[in-house]
Amino acid sequence: MEIKDKKSALVVTSISSPNAVLKSLAEGAIINNIPFYVIGDTKSPSNFELDGCNFYSIENQRKLPFEFAKICPEKHYTRKNIGYLLAIKEGANLIIETDDDNFPRDDFWKIRKRKHEVPISENHGWLNVYKYFTDKMIWPRGFALENLQVAIPELSKMQKMEIVSPIQQGLADENPDVDAIYRLAFPLPISFNKTRMAIGNGTWCPFNSQNTSWFKEAFPLMYLPSYCSFRMTDIWRSFVAQRIMWENNWHLLFHESTVWQDRNEHNLMKDFQDEIQGYLNNDKIIKSLESIELKKGAENLAENLLTCYNKLIEIEVIGKEEIQLLQAWLNDLKLL
Repeated sequence: MEIKDKKSALVVTSISSPNAVLKSLAEGAIINNIPFYVIGDTKSPSNFELDGCNFYSIENQRKLPFEFAKICPEKHYTRKNIGYLLAIKEGANLIIETDDDNFPRDDFWKIRKRKHEVPISENHGWLNVYKYFTDKMIWPRGFALENLQVAIPELSKMQKMEIVSPIQQGLADENPDVDAIYRLAFPLPISFNKTRMAIGNGTWCPFNSQNTSWFKEAFPLMYLPSYCSFRMTDIWRSFVAQRIMWENNWHLLFHESTVWQDRNEHNLMKDFQDEIQGYLNNDKIIKSLESIELKKGAENLAENLLTCYNKLIEIEVIGKEEIQLLQAWLNDLKLL
């Protein structure tokens, strides 16, 4: 157990009572002396108590000094945004996020670094990164299905270099983050190998919110949109983040699993229905994001976010109501 930086924070959103995963996360947070925020919702138990955990009921969220907390939709995963704001308010330089059905392995608590020397892929278009972690047929939730048969370059032939990666995606063993089509058609569980690689300018692969590390310079890009399908909020966030990362010469690191998932109960046909917007629009979204001009420099993250989300509203994949929420998020960040 190695996370000793008191400027780290852990964020989860949950409507569960303290389950085995939340207890495991809380124990690790105590040992490593990092704040652990659990953001509740309308269905959360009123008597939630867990040592090592800062639980915020929906009533307490409304009392926070955040413009975003006053207008964020209820019964929505995007209330997790409030947890990010809390962590930032308390001085976090690194925010780790996961979900209430992902058990942390020992490696989950190891020190995270911004810089890595790894193979990188650039200018490849869609790249099914999961193929570097297993020989089995698999793809990540949010991957454009029309590109599943595209060949991937050999890892050994990729350029290896030191990269700056303020956003890092860890995989999840046993029940990884795949879409409903995969779950209906292919067997699980799957465990991944220990590969590490990164993607940069011109290469796309979705990343999720299940085992993700965010360093301070990328905090604005954590924003989860509300006015889209629940199954797409973290995926479409990932596309926006990747597009903006290109303007800062940042790379997205994919690394070995540091959690294993004991998946909460899901209706797979309901998941399928909620993912249809993605199946139909994921490729359209990245082409639209590639078509816009953004500004270079970390000082322009807020303006670039507004540009990207206005584009997604223009192509009618996200509701126009999103801008009010995004502007509230940006206003809160500016004050913090």
